[in-house]
Amino acid sequence: MGSKNKLKRFQENETFSNVIQPTRDEVVGGFPLKGKWNTHFKNDNPIVLELGCGKGEYTVGLAKKFPNKNFIGIDIKGARFWKGAKEAVERDFSNVCFIRTQIELVDHLFGKEEVYEIWITFPDPQIKYKRTKHRMTNAAFLKRYKQVLKPEGTVNLKTDSEFMHGYTLGLLHGLGLEVLYANHDVYKNEGSPKEVLEIQTFYENQYLEKGKPITFIRFKVN
Repeated sequence: MGSKNKLKRFQENETFSNVIQPTRDEVVGGFPLKGKWNTHFKNDNPIVLELGCGKGEYTVGLAKKFPNKNFIGIDIKGARFWKGAKEAVERDFSNVCFIRTQIELVDHLFGKEEVYEIWITFPDPQIKYKRTKHRMTNAAFLKRYKQVLKPEGTVNLKTDSEFMHGYTLGLLHGLGLEVLYANHDVYKNEGSPKEVLEIQTFYENQYLEKGKPITFIRFKVN
């Protein structure tokens, strides 16, 4: 993507009512919507997050399927989620918003037990050892998710990475956390939730064209 195109998207994001772009200091210094997201959406519907939302395909796709839930995509790259934000505006989806910030600040953005569900779709597996601190299902991230999730809340991991799938399952079992569902090839093995099969991202389609299996885990952290 050229720099002019990025700049255009950044400028358009500024005009979208469904895009929130706080500074890091604003997030860690007492984010005003923390614990009060019902005031933003003007309802008490369950809040669902997509962390590392990329182009926002899952955020918007889920919002379309579940109009009685509120969906928030979080990513540091605003030029990417511009696509999802624009689509949500054009479709007049009032149950969608996007936040441009770092994923590791999730517990500063949401209050205790404020979130109903978390989706992590095709994250970077961070295979190199020195990058494990950025792996989105490591123990530190799971603690952050536990802080914001309701007791019945779930985390969903959809990935093309067998490494990420196996690493996460091993960690969950090691920590004694409940795995509600696991599938190492969702399009060949039956039983996956409809939203796993019916919503596909841009990159997912590329992986499928290459014949890569898509894996899925649904688990609890409480």
